[in-house]
Amino acid sequence: MLITEIERFIEEDIGYNDISCTMVPDKMIDAVIFAKEDCTLAGLDEAKAIFDYFNIKAQTNYSNGDELHTGDIVFTLRANAVSVLRSERLVLNFLGHLSGIATITRRCVNLVRLYSTARVACTRKTTPGIRKFEKMAVVAGGGDPHRFNLSDAVMIKDNHIKMMGIETAIQAARCASFTQKIEIEVESTSNALLAAKMGADIIMLDNMDPAGIIRTIETLKHEGLRESVIIEASGGIVPDNISEYAKTGVDVISMGSLIHKANWTDMSLEISTDN
Repeated sequence: MLITEIERFIEEDIGYNDISCTMVPDKMIDAVIFAKEDCTLAGLDEAKAIFDYFNIKAQTNYSNGDELHTGDIVFTLRANAVSVLRSERLVLNFLGHLSGIATITRRCVNLVRLYSTARVACTRKTTPGIRKFEKMAVVAGGGDPHRFNLSDAVMIKDNHIKMMGIETAIQAARCASFTQKIEIEVESTSNALLAAKMGADIIMLDNMDPAGIIRTIETLKHEGLRESVIIEASGGIVPDNISEYAKTGVDVISMGSLIHKANWTDMSLEISTDN
């Protein structure tokens, strides 16, 4: 986390007239951060960066991706009381939000592994300003971050196709760059076949039900094109139905719900009564 990012987050949270934190005694204290529910842990790097900024001595025995149980102590802290209080909400927000994302991701990865080796990936449906942190939480949960931004790969979506057509869009992408992979979003078997013949690297089957995905993959196999493309399923996929998509034979299952439907994990900071 960059210093400029930390200071932006601090400015948002502390404001210009912080009385509640500065009215406490100016002394060194001990505290702990602990989990109040089972979860997959994420956000340690962000928490450590914030603690370092406030000169808080923080120790942990955990790594991102570890499984926590209710009551597990994530951090032990030693620092000035004002610094601990000023860092508290910011750290808990990152740990709670990112651990929630890692937890739902781990659940989905475990469900998929019962049937296939397909990657579970997130999308660009992220919170503005903290995308990189949310995507790294997906990684902590065993998932794939997909593209971090538009520059990572060429994505040809439905609106591109409406304006340009599949053939023209793929040709334009190939002319623009020889280093970036080309992914195209299609909603029918015929368009998937056309995209594969045109040399797309990744074909996203968007909002296609599992039966339709199986038919499309079989068609690509029949045409000798299945091994030349990565097949991604996306659209309307959630933990409750992900198993059906895992059975289809796709290479990637991408889910916006890993982030926008993740529940926050409940964590708390508690100051030692001996202070």
